[in-house]
Amino acid sequence: MTILIAGGGIGGISAALGLARQGFKVRVLERAAEFGEIGYGLQLGPNAFQTLERLGVRDFMERTAFFPNNLIMQDAVTGKEVSRIHLRDKFLKTYDRPYAVIHRSDLHGALLGGCRALPELVSLETNSGLKSFKQDKGRVQATLDDGREVEGDLLVCADGLRSVGRQNIIGDGEPRVSGHIARRGVVPLDDVSDRRFIDDMVIWVGPNLHLVQYRLRGGTVLNNVCVIESEEFKQGKTDWGGMDEVQRTFEGTVPYVQDALKFISPERAWAMCDRDPHAGWTRGNVTLLGDAAHPTLQYLAQGACMAMEDGEVLAAKLSKRDRPIAESLQLYESERYLRAARITLTSRFFGHVCHAGGGARDLRNHLAGQRGDQNFFEVDWIYRGINVAA
Repeated sequence: MTILIAGGGIGGISAALGLARQGFKVRVLERAAEFGEIGYGLQLGPNAFQTLERLGVRDFMERTAFFPNNLIMQDAVTGKEVSRIHLRDKFLKTYDRPYAVIHRSDLHGALLGGCRALPELVSLETNSGLKSFKQDKGRVQATLDDGREVEGDLLVCADGLRSVGRQNIIGDGEPRVSGHIARRGVVPLDDVSDRRFIDDMVIWVGPNLHLVQYRLRGGTVLNNVCVIESEEFKQGKTDWGGMDEVQRTFEGTVPYVQDALKFISPERAWAMCDRDPHAGWTRGNVTLLGDAAHPTLQYLAQGACMAMEDGEVLAAKLSKRDRPIAESLQLYESERYLRAARITLTSRFFGHVCHAGGGARDLRNHLAGQRGDQNFFEVDWIYRGINVAA
C-alpha cells in the first residue's frame, strides 16, 4: 500500500511518521519549496506527550522544549492573579506526563527527523502542492499544482485551513473569521528586565484582549503573543486589527502589559479563523486531517495536539490490513469527530472567557479564584489523552 499525504506541516509529518512506524510506504506532498513551519510557540499538554512517545520522538523534542512551573492567568486591568495551575507534583501524578512549550519549528524538526530516519518508507517531496484528486477502482490519483499526477491507495489531506481536499469533499468555502487578530514577537531573555513570570506560562486577560508570554528554545528567548477582539471588525471595516487598534485596546491595562507590547512585531499578524464542526471528512479512500478537518481557535492550545492525535488514530485504524481502506478511514473519522468538535467549540467559549468585560469579567475572576491551584477541570478531559486501538 502507498499512502499519499498532502501537506508537510505538523499534522502531515506526524501522520507520515505514525504510518511508517506501522510499515506503510508514505509520500508526503508539500506545496512549499522546503519543509518547515511558520510561527513561533506551541503549548503541549500531556496528551501531546502521549502521542510523541508513541512516535518515538519525545526525547529528541524535549531537548529544545521549555517546562514552565505554572500556568497563570492575570487580570490585565488590575494586575491581580486570577488563577494558577501548578505543573509539578499533583499535575504530574495525575497525568503521568508534563506540560511544555516549544517553538513550532523545533517540534516539526523532531517529527521530520523521525521521518528522515525511515527513508525506505517515507518520501518527502517539495514543490508538490495538491490541486485536485479523483478516485477509481480503489486507487486515488492526485493532480499537483505543476500538472504532475501521482497515484496511491489512499490520500490524506493535511493541507491546512484552506484545504483543497476539504473543498473537494465538503465544499464549505472560506473559514469563519472570528474577528480576533494575533500579533507576536520573540526576544532574547537578556532583553527582559521584569522577570517575575519568566519561569511560567502567563496569560494576561482583559476586555477584548489578552497577552501570552512563555519561554522557547530551551528557555533562551521569550515568546510574546497579543490578541485583540477587534471592534473595527465588528463594525464591518475591511482594514482592521492594526497596531493602532491594538494600542487603543490595551490602553486600560497595567504598565507591565503595556510595556510588553514593545516586544510585539508590527509586521507579524494573523486573523484567527475556525470552522463549525462538520462530519463527513471522508469520501472513499480520501480523508482529512488536522486543520483541514477541524480548524480551531488557539484558546485551548490544542490545534497541533489534535493533528498529532489524528495521525496516531489514523495509523492505528489502517494497521488492520484485512479491513477495506474506506472502512478504516470512516472508523478514524468517527473516533476523532466529537473530540475535535468539543475542542473547537470549547476554544470559542474560552476566547469569550479570556476577553470578558464588565460583570462577566467579575464573575470569571470570582469563580476562577475559588478553584484552587490543584483543580484542572477545564483541561482534564483533554490532558487524559486518548486510547488508540485498531
